[in-house]
Amino acid sequence: MACLLEDYLQAIEGVKKHLVRQTGPGRLTFVGELSHNRFNPKMDHLVCFLPGTLALGVHNGLPGDHMDLAVQLMETCYQMYKRMETGLSPEIAHFSMQASEGQDVIVKPADRHNLLRPETVESLFYMHRFTKDSKYRDWGWDILQSFNKYTKVPGGGYTSINNVGDPANPGPRDKMESFFLDENSLYTT
Repeated sequence: MACLLEDYLQAIEGVKKHLVRQTGPGRLTFVGELSHNRFNPKMDHLVCFLPGTLALGVHNGLPGDHMDLAVQLMETCYQMYKRMETGLSPEIAHFSMQASEGQDVIVKPADRHNLLRPETVESLFYMHRFTKDSKYRDWGWDILQSFNKYTKVPGGGYTSINNVGDPANPGPRDKMESFFLDENSLYTT
């Protein structure tokens, strides 16, 4: 078990040292990617599991500075939703590193779909549970309202959408991944 803990701590230190950056305009903290020793300011929605994981670790005795990173990343994950016209996050966000570019979150046409991923909601659950800060519960409510407005289908269930930037025509895909109900239902109690 000690070996796994050491691996986890080493991995988080590596993420902090090599992958964590801030945007130029608004100072949003994100986890980018390294490819062939070249940094890419791009973050998949899947990375939004990390704030909850870090918070869970701190709750169980891991270094307190991990919560600082969790808070910063949680803000970014929420902003990936809030800044989109539908209030739903794209699958992939790119981040502006230059203050002169004006916007923090950039969404490329191929990345603007939403697959109903649960990672942000899961992290919001843990952040609220461990910090008792009601903003995380409120953010989760905002996200649920957007899912209900743009992805809920009349016959029951939800559908992924093609374009989080177009509230008039988000482009329903007639497809709901099983993880949407399975993983999000854990956080309704």
